[in-house]
Amino acid sequence: MTSSANTPRVGTQRLRDLALLRRVRDRIDREYAQPLDVEELARGAHMSAGHLSRQFKLAYGESPYSYLMTRRIERAMALLRGGELSVTEVCFAVGSSSLGTFSTRFTELVGMPPSRYRAEALEGGLGLPSCVAKQVTRPIRNREAPAPGRA
Repeated sequence: MTSSANTPRVGTQRLRDLALLRRVRDRIDREYAQPLDVEELARGAHMSAGHLSRQFKLAYGESPYSYLMTRRIERAMALLRGGELSVTEVCFAVGSSSLGTFSTRFTELVGMPPSRYRAEALEGGLGLPSCVAKQVTRPIRNREAPAPGRA
């Protein structure tokens, strides 16, 4: 068999892999508040954790864990803007099991601690209508937010 004869099979397999990766991403989007880890996601996709991580990063530019944490932080931002829950309650509501890890990741992605974000949102310090705030305050993916005072 020549390499050109293998091309359709490779293309078909790649499409199957992309469909599996899309299902993993959709599951993260739906179940972000559940206790998910890469091993569990990989089992659901019938892949090893390492293979899933590599393929997910190739397809979406970040690891499944990073994507999950970004989803959790996005939801946390919305809950904090609502003001009905404390930072600790928000942490657990979005599926984080450690307040310290949640706060650290939130600060990395948003550029300020969750307590400050909540306070500024409640004071109107974000200065945006909620429909606009959701769009422009999305966490920064694939890089850390600039430190406060630095652009």
